[in-house]
Amino acid sequence: MIQDARPNWDNPLQFILACVSYAVGLGNVWRFPYLCQMHGGGGFLIPYFIMLILEGIPLFYMELAIGQKMSLGSIGAWTAISPYLGGVGLASVVTSLYLCLYYNVINAWSFWYLFHSFQSVLPWSVCPMNSNRTGPIEECEIATPTQYFFYRQTLNISPSIEEHGGVSTGQAMCLVLAWILTYLFIVRGVKSTGKVVYFTSIFPYMVLFIYLIRGITLHGAINGVKYMFTPKLEQLLNPTTWINAATQIFFSLGLGFGTLIAFASYNHYNNNFERQAIIVSLINCGTSIFASIVTFAIYGFKATVNYENCLERTRLLLLNTFDLAEDSMSIDQVFDWIEKLNATYPLQFAEIANQLEPCNLESELDTAVEGTGLAFIVYSEAIKNMPLPQLWSVLYFFMLLLLGMGSMLGNITAIITPLRDFKLVSHLSDELLNGLVCVFCMLLGLGFTTTSGNYWFTMFNDYGANFSLLFIVLIEVIAVSYIYGIKRFEKDIEDMIGHRPNWYWKIMWAGVSPVVLITLFVVYIVNYIRGGTPTYQAWNKELGKSVVTDYPVFGQLFIGLLMMSSVSCVPLTALYVFCMKRKRGNHPKRRAVSTVST
Repeated sequence: MIQDARPNWDNPLQFILACVSYAVGLGNVWRFPYLCQMHGGGGFLIPYFIMLILEGIPLFYMELAIGQKMSLGSIGAWTAISPYLGGVGLASVVTSLYLCLYYNVINAWSFWYLFHSFQSVLPWSVCPMNSNRTGPIEECEIATPTQYFFYRQTLNISPSIEEHGGVSTGQAMCLVLAWILTYLFIVRGVKSTGKVVYFTSIFPYMVLFIYLIRGITLHGAINGVKYMFTPKLEQLLNPTTWINAATQIFFSLGLGFGTLIAFASYNHYNNNFERQAIIVSLINCGTSIFASIVTFAIYGFKATVNYENCLERTRLLLLNTFDLAEDSMSIDQVFDWIEKLNATYPLQFAEIANQLEPCNLESELDTAVEGTGLAFIVYSEAIKNMPLPQLWSVLYFFMLLLLGMGSMLGNITAIITPLRDFKLVSHLSDELLNGLVCVFCMLLGLGFTTTSGNYWFTMFNDYGANFSLLFIVLIEVIAVSYIYGIKRFEKDIEDMIGHRPNWYWKIMWAGVSPVVLITLFVVYIVNYIRGGTPTYQAWNKELGKSVVTDYPVFGQLFIGLLMMSSVSCVPLTALYVFCMKRKRGNHPKRRAVSTVST
């Protein structure tokens, strides 16, 4: 390891904005609203804030302290604490590498949708004509225009992971563009990143605020907002609610990737990271709630439009069947007319009973969607029904792009900073090293632009990080509390910020946070075992929807490789260090790192 003169953030605000830009990402927009919808609306906020206090803020604080104290990336920092723990940093780098491979694919999709927003008619608002020009393409008619545009025109998706095809030229070009932009953002290391985060962290809030104003003025938006803030307190008795709250806090703050350690390593030694940890954590959680209000306003609009369209179809059916005057029935009177006609003409009504749709606003609001389904299908569906849809589409996908790029800055920094600490690459310029890492990730990421690439994307998203991050952060908090020692850690913090952490931090690190992490870890393993064969959503163009499909054997083996490859870095590195010490005959116990300056 080398520890030359290290560049620093120009000011504490740059560091805060970098952390905000990294932590506030796509999960705040497409994961948190989904969990609110699944677990009792406003009632979900109770376990969410409790888990923020029990695990989120303490672990965020801990990683910032480690990075600032050691002034090294994740591998160097954990090796300095103990050579046997170098694998913890290596596991973080491997996990961040997996994330980088597929995360920029989302940014490529954002570019694709952004470019297609500059059209007089949004391409996902109508079905394209078939080759004979006799009507819409059948797959689009069976599904919806938004689904067809995403699955067929964007992904050109294959029927299963086992059916491979060539690279999609449009997607590949967008991915290359996303990586070029990533490189330009990090070309000179922290000096470049420090300037970029002013834009990537602040502009999305401006767009969200504009969307909030537009969202709450949409027809039916109030239905979605009321749905969000109406708590279903019975969900608090559901253990899954608490597990999901803890998991969301954990991943939303970006713990375990090594990014926070890398960012903090560029701080001045006496920077007050304690206050910054609290500020960034609260901003992140506040953003989740803010984004959810916007999302549920859009949900309410979309659900109301679907509900009223359903009522209109029912109204026309009744008018035509019973030969009623056009103005005799409004959509508000449909249910009254159904009762009336059923009582008056029971035989005639029975003939159309199977044609009546179950129109229900509550069931429309209950339809929970997350991930790409929310970001690229549900939002697109809502946008196409707004006045000036092109304007709102450009704003939305530009915001999505900035959120994704802000997180990518942190993801790629988690790889580059530890590499920079090694003598092997110390002679390389920032421009060359950063370029090599970006090109390497881009070339591997091209695999996600093939026809089966979305299924591999889903595999990496579901299994590439969850298990390993829980393991990494569990090892981190145990190592700090019981190997490095709470008292030594206290002295380090006092040396940096002038006072020791209070009882709250010590109780969380030594007791509560490890218990929460062990619980999450055990629950994850149990759920994985009980879940049986891993499955994925395969697009069926005949049905016009995704169907649950078992992963083939090679897919299951690859999932096992994904889950274990990063985790295995911890024991393998410890074993390597042990063997090397025995080989050198270096049996005496060695102090790992000096704790405070004397």
